[in-house]
Amino acid sequence: MSEVELLLVNPDFQAIMRFVEHILSNGALERYFRREGKMNDSVVALPVLKSKLRLYCLRLTDRILILGNGDVKNSRTYEEDDALQGYVIDLQKFESLLKQEVSLGNVEITEKEILTDKTFKI
Repeated sequence: MSEVELLLVNPDFQAIMRFVEHILSNGALERYFRREGKMNDSVVALPVLKSKLRLYCLRLTDRILILGNGDVKNSRTYEEDDALQGYVIDLQKFESLLKQEVSLGNVEITEKEILTDKTFKI
């Protein structure tokens, strides 16, 4: 089996996909996520259930969820794993840029949309 085929039958991956499908139907409600990152950012992780697989995201509103990256979590915290920490830092940097552009008037975030013509590089 290829890596993709193995991933598709992985129960942790299937659980994340069920969460994503549920979020698409019901919104990105706080209860679906595990808080990650720092107190002043919006970084969250899926799933909230016991699982070794993590998908890191930015939850901006109940209708705006930015999917980041993820991997198998083999450490107690994401800070103990260089790859996982890198994924979280990328999301933190993106959120910081987004907030900066909102304050400059170049981006508007509504309950359902991020309105801008800007391209972000992190």
